[in-house]
Amino acid sequence: MGDKRLNDLLRWGIEHADTTNNEPSASQEPRANSTSNLTPEVMAALMGGPSDADLMKASMEIISAPLGDAVSVGDKLIAFDNFEQLIESLDNANNIANLGLWTPLLDQLQSDESELRRMAAWCIGTAVQNNARTQERLLAVGGVPPLVEMAMSEKEKADVRRKAVYALSSACRNYQPAMDVCAEELSKAGHQTDKVDAQDMEAVDQVMNALREKVKVA
Repeated sequence: MGDKRLNDLLRWGIEHADTTNNEPSASQEPRANSTSNLTPEVMAALMGGPSDADLMKASMEIISAPLGDAVSVGDKLIAFDNFEQLIESLDNANNIANLGLWTPLLDQLQSDESELRRMAAWCIGTAVQNNARTQERLLAVGGVPPLVEMAMSEKEKADVRRKAVYALSSACRNYQPAMDVCAEELSKAGHQTDKVDAQDMEAVDQVMNALREKVKVA
């Protein structure tokens, strides 16, 4: 499927997603605005039943593509939004590793575009929330240190830092190895953090709330 059809299909999927069962939460923000061009060809592709795995890979191809005439920041945001909705499913989140998508997802934390860095952190937070398997994968691919760096960076935009804190909070809760690495990286960055019990929600909240306060005063 060509990039044009992929973009149209992704736009259509976003606009027509059933959101009635998704209650608003503190981690959610308005979806990217978009317009669709649902041609018969695109509809045929949709009704042909592309799998969630196919859509995840297609989204990441657009996210990872070089910016230019063919792919804009807006296209990437649409693809990111589609990807985030897909990985709200536990099975799809677990499939990130099988599809080899963790590395390109983490690469977006270094994007020149702040909106793309924010979306990358958001997707990471969604993928690892209440999911020991993906928490383990994130740690294994070295995802915790760059999130700590992003959360602590005074040069980073506040909305990006907040998403980094959200991702860290999701990554560390009930998963001690990630909490240990997070505490170590925070201490290295000058935010002294003692060992925290990852199963002690109040203790984890204290760490994450302290990071959120840093964002507010920056």
